[in-house]
Amino acid sequence: MLEQLLIFTRGGLILWTCKELGNALRGSPIDTLIRSCLLEERSGAASYNYDVPGVSYTLKWTFHNELGLVFVAVYQKILHLLYVDDLLAMVKREFSEIYDPKRMSYDDFDETFRQLRKEAEARAEEMKKSKQVVSKQVSNSGKKQVQMQKSGFEGGNKKKESGNGKDGKDGDNVKNVSENGHANGEVAESRGISRVNGKENGYSNTNGGAFDVNKLQKLRSKGGKKVNSNNGVVVNKVSKEEPKKKPAKKNRVWDDSSPKEEETKLDFTDPVSGNGDSFMAVPQVIEGESMMDKDEVVSSDSESDEDDDDEVDTDKKVDSKKKGWFSSMFQSIAGKANLVKADLEPALKALKDRLMTKNVAEEIAEKLCESVAISLVGKKLASFTRVSSTVQAAMEEALVRILTPRRSIDILRDVHVAKEQRKPYVVVFVGVNGVGKSTNLAKVAYWLQQHDINVMMAACDTFRSGAVEQLRTHARRLQIPIFEKGYEKDPAIVAKEAIQEATRNGSDVVLVDTAGRMQDNEPLMRALSKLIYVNSPDLVLFVGEALVGNDAVDQLSKFNQKLADLSPSPTPRLIDGILLTKFDTIDDKVGAALSMVYISGAPVMFVGCGQSYTDLKKLNVKSIVKTLLK
Repeated sequence: MLEQLLIFTRGGLILWTCKELGNALRGSPIDTLIRSCLLEERSGAASYNYDVPGVSYTLKWTFHNELGLVFVAVYQKILHLLYVDDLLAMVKREFSEIYDPKRMSYDDFDETFRQLRKEAEARAEEMKKSKQVVSKQVSNSGKKQVQMQKSGFEGGNKKKESGNGKDGKDGDNVKNVSENGHANGEVAESRGISRVNGKENGYSNTNGGAFDVNKLQKLRSKGGKKVNSNNGVVVNKVSKEEPKKKPAKKNRVWDDSSPKEEETKLDFTDPVSGNGDSFMAVPQVIEGESMMDKDEVVSSDSESDEDDDDEVDTDKKVDSKKKGWFSSMFQSIAGKANLVKADLEPALKALKDRLMTKNVAEEIAEKLCESVAISLVGKKLASFTRVSSTVQAAMEEALVRILTPRRSIDILRDVHVAKEQRKPYVVVFVGVNGVGKSTNLAKVAYWLQQHDINVMMAACDTFRSGAVEQLRTHARRLQIPIFEKGYEKDPAIVAKEAIQEATRNGSDVVLVDTAGRMQDNEPLMRALSKLIYVNSPDLVLFVGEALVGNDAVDQLSKFNQKLADLSPSPTPRLIDGILLTKFDTIDDKVGAALSMVYISGAPVMFVGCGQSYTDLKKLNVKSIVKTLLK
């Protein structure tokens, strides 16, 4: 049964709801649909599932882009109603005829909707009956074919039995003798069985057919077997040459007479005074202001103007192939009544290819183009406007909307709020192996230090060898206290004790370093889920490489899925933000940022762009969008 059907404008004004249905929806499925799907350029999807404790809804929708209207139907997920798409199309057609922008009430549409729903239900019932009749006919024809095949097989078997030889052997056995008149001493090999002088070599040969010389030549070329020319015996080829021994590695000879000053040059470890817990032995690293506090300047629009000219030329070529140059120019001058999907396909295909060359995942690029197409179908093309420029502008708006954070995450503000509550602000760094979690954790610590914030590191990577020593080196260089318990400890307990220690010594922020793990490693993902559940961090940062393309979608989606599935909490914590590393190595291949934000909905909060502590900056949305569409 249909739960609800709503008609509202793109501005959020509800024009009509079905009073006949009158069902009170649990939760807020419409708001969630707008926030998580329509505003995030996921309108190209066929439906949206809304799950809350006790009920699950499926939402379907359609747009009237020229009038700026949205039509949404809500029904129980378990029902699988077949007539919803047809009903939405009919409601859209009928309501658009009576729509008036100045009018706010449409009570007279109730009777029209009642008739439309009955018509849609009747059509769905007829289609269901016709499918059942067709399925019965197919099943009956299938049974007849099976019976005919059985009868044919039985007749064939009888013929074979009657055609057996006098010896009583089966008629399927074929003599393994060459019909080309080969001598009895030649070799016939089939399916790995050797035959010498007409005798089988240990196995019964049941394969028919003449001797194949090509097989023998192939075997000779591969070196697997060799034929003795004297008696034709097939023997295994054995190399008489002994394998060459690898030269042994020479031992390094150290010059005992070298002075001690040269020996000290080989020691790059940090000097430690006193016991091993000291972190004040190395002076603080002074590298200047972090790039996080500098505003990135985007270049002028001259390049984009040139790109627009190139796009016009490209679109002109596409249109000229289909309709001719004059007709396309006339369309751009006079305008088009309503855009259809066929008008948008050439420009959208070019945009999809461009996004994929910039390292955007293919699945994401395809969904984005579908969403842009749905938002433009039915709109009127303005005069002196080309299709390519219209599609380009719509895609640019979509990309800006996706990359702009849905909620503001100001770490400095949140740290001061936590400080007033006399508790540390906890940030957990997670991600796959080798992406640079520890290094970028140190960059974040350096940035926080510049804002007079007391930072403490927690070495919760108790799995990888050398992880604690690596973090300890960063802590000594930055003069930051570090909490460590060594290896083979429960990281959740280590993080909990680190937070307690930070509360005692007055640290404002605790940066928790975790072990790198692949998204399909369930034991490590279970340990990470436990760490987040036990300590309830204020921020969960996913550290990912800017080099990945399609892998970004798999990594983030599975990370979130595992954190949700393995958490004992009914409302599990997922990834809150993204830190992109190695951003200085990708040139214009910035598509991983778009893929990660699109698949997770979490914003890119930090971008690592170098090896020093200052090489950490914010993501410039305008610069990324310009690079993607260039």
